Amino acid sequence: MFSRLARIVILIGLAVTIALTALIDANADPLAKDMFGAEKLPTVGAPKSYGFYSKGCFTGGVAIATDGPTWQAMRLSRNRRWGHPTMIKLIEKLSHDAVEDGWPGLLLGDISQPRGGPMLSGHASHQIGLDADIWFTPMPDRRLTPQERESIQPRSLVNEKTHLVIDRYWTPAHERILKRAASYPEVERILVNPGIKKKLCDTVKGDRTWLAKVRPFWGHDYHFHVRIGCQPGSEGCKKQADVPEGDGCGKPLAWWFTEEPWRPNENPDAPKARDVMKLSALPKACQMVLNAPSPKSEALVTMGDTGGSDNPVARVSVPEMAGSTPAAASAFAPTPKVDIPMPPSRPRG
Repeated sequence: MFSRLARIVILIGLAVTIALTALIDANADPLAKDMFGAEKLPTVGAPKSYGFYSKGCFTGGVAIATDGPTWQAMRLSRNRRWGHPTMIKLIEKLSHDAVEDGWPGLLLGDISQPRGGPMLSGHASHQIGLDADIWFTPMPDRRLTPQERESIQPRSLVNEKTHLVIDRYWTPAHERILKRAASYPEVERILVNPGIKKKLCDTVKGDRTWLAKVRPFWGHDYHFHVRIGCQPGSEGCKKQADVPEGDGCGKPLAWWFTEEPWRPNENPDAPKARDVMKLSALPKACQMVLNAPSPKSEALVTMGDTGGSDNPVARVSVPEMAGSTPAAASAFAPTPKVDIPMPPSRPRG
């Protein structure tokens, strides 16, 4: 028979062993978001995406400049201005083309972390450098301060209860910028709120083929999400399924205006995938990505024509920053009534 003291010593020893084992296991297979969220710079080398948009990483990332003649980056403290070079070039091109179309310039949301991977907060995707968020709020007519970039809140275009676009906030310029983004062959999907998709379905005239790329999804009421496909040289990149045929304005859209998509979450406290995803869950190459060397400075891997005062573009005035529309695009079309069932008002889950 063991004495009471001996049993206590044994129990303490077991507890210490269990704690040390757990610590070793945690160090051997840490949370992926902690590892990738801690990286401040990308890897040196060729751009390659590994894995899927919601479970992966990438090498050879570059940052878009904080400011350009036709864009400004927001939420700089997040350090999410990074992406595959093709993604960054496309954002810059969209910003220039959008100005030609009458949009005052882009306010850029999250792209990716320097080496991708799960983010410390926010998105499930944006992990392989091929996703970018762009605000529906037009760029103001001056450079925003770092504090303003953190604090300014974009305006939602959608009524939270009806899930329909608020007509006084919608302009033809919103349609044009979405059509422009969809026109690029690199772009495979543009995610918008279902109400925005419905507005497009109800009002777009003429060529409607580009609507196929515009897909309804939860959120995305104050920004649109641009996704490009796997790029050449990224053999480890997992392609997303092709978008369905048609303009996406039929039964799939009608589902979004039923009760089902808006039911409260039955388990709202369940952790999100990014919060429990271990490093081992990512492609094996992602361990190599974490261990790869960094460039000497951010400046060496920053892209974008920063422009200046000799690059004038049409912009809205600063007081309109909170969500009003460009003066040149103030007209709007009311949402027509169509035979799609409307959901009852329900709280978000």
